[in-house]
Amino acid sequence: MENTNILVVDDEKEIADLLELYLISDGFNVKKAYDANDGLRIMQEEKIDLVLLDIMMPHIDGLEMCRRIRKNNNVPIIMVSAKTQELDKIVGLTTGADDYVTKPFNPLELMARVRSQLRRYRDLNPAAEKKADVGIIQLKNMTINKETHQVFVEGESIKLTPIEFDILYLLATHPGRVFSTDEIFEQVWHEKVYEANNTVMVHIRRLRGKMKDDARADKIINTVWGVGYKIEG
Repeated sequence: MENTNILVVDDEKEIADLLELYLISDGFNVKKAYDANDGLRIMQEEKIDLVLLDIMMPHIDGLEMCRRIRKNNNVPIIMVSAKTQELDKIVGLTTGADDYVTKPFNPLELMARVRSQLRRYRDLNPAAEKKADVGIIQLKNMTINKETHQVFVEGESIKLTPIEFDILYLLATHPGRVFSTDEIFEQVWHEKVYEANNTVMVHIRRLRGKMKDDARADKIINTVWGVGYKIEG
């Protein structure tokens, strides 16, 4: 994608160079950093559209860098890590990452995930072209503006990542319907679920936290135990 800047942060130069090679061959511009401090500096100086971030780095690890980025930036973050345990993936997503890919990675799969996250990010950007199905959804004390990708809860603007918005929009456009975690994953990520994972649950937990849903008696997102999640009309 022309004029798209990808930041690669990995203390292993060989991995960073390999990622750069794949990204350039796919038409992306690449910025590289071999530690988090340099990566954060680049984030301040350059317009970055997506971050590929290693976890295990000296001094400041990828998890802490992700937290710092998320304080004021909703740019897509894909963690690319040798840590393969499901708990590691949950921790990575909880800190604010949008996706998690394990090393060694399949280059075609990684590039597909990069393009998918960029599409969501550009849909979330109000300056981007919008789809024709523009509309406003109002349920309970929540308003969702599809055109601007804004969400308001009790009049307060809630800042969501593209993935969080897509999950919320899916549930809100089907009030009363219960979606299983597998259904949510397949409709939001546009991929089949081949093994049990907690990706959807982690994102919904973050979404609820931003909307302060746990403190409400009348929750926005309801859990149907053993089945999935829904939003009542």
